[in-house]
Amino acid sequence: MRRRTAILISGRGSNMAALLSAARDPAYPAEIVLVLSNRPDAAGLATAAAAGIPAAAIDHRPFKGDRGAHEAAINAALAEARVELVCLAGYLRLLTPVLVNAWAGRMLNIHPSLLPAFPGLHTHTRALEAGVKLHGCTVHLVTQGMDEGPILAQAAVPILPGDTEDALAARVLVQEHRLYPAVLAMLASGMPARFAAANDALANPLPFAETVP
Repeated sequence: MRRRTAILISGRGSNMAALLSAARDPAYPAEIVLVLSNRPDAAGLATAAAAGIPAAAIDHRPFKGDRGAHEAAINAALAEARVELVCLAGYLRLLTPVLVNAWAGRMLNIHPSLLPAFPGLHTHTRALEAGVKLHGCTVHLVTQGMDEGPILAQAAVPILPGDTEDALAARVLVQEHRLYPAVLAMLASGMPARFAAANDALANPLPFAETVP
């Protein structure tokens, strides 16, 4: 049985599109059954609808001052769709225990840095300013702490001489689009997280040389 999976977005949903593409394969162990956004104008909603996936907005603005109530509405939509797993894909809201506790061990997030380095925003600029030699992305389970959940897999890219924020972000995004579907497949298949850390294909899905233009 394919695991029924929802994706939460706030914008264009490029990682959502990568997950949708992977899930078109009938052998892929997760089925995308719902896309939700906290923003009615999120471009990813149209992308999901064009792919035949039920897509809806649960606008956070009417719930101003009550994040828990907003998340309860999201949780109700997930329950109605009989969702089993949840993927955050550019969902720009800090979660409360309402969703975190309801989906403990079943909610993934992708973050554009090699956590625990550079949690939060503006990761590419911060990596360049710090002078690190490697940057990348991380897929982790969601917990109450921001970007603090157990790491399931990471993909690294080198920082090249003369790199700009945009150039680095584009190179990391290629890795994000490969890593996220791989880790969702792992979780949907029931593979223990400890195997992911030891799996070279998940630790860096592209050979190092291929990450250099």
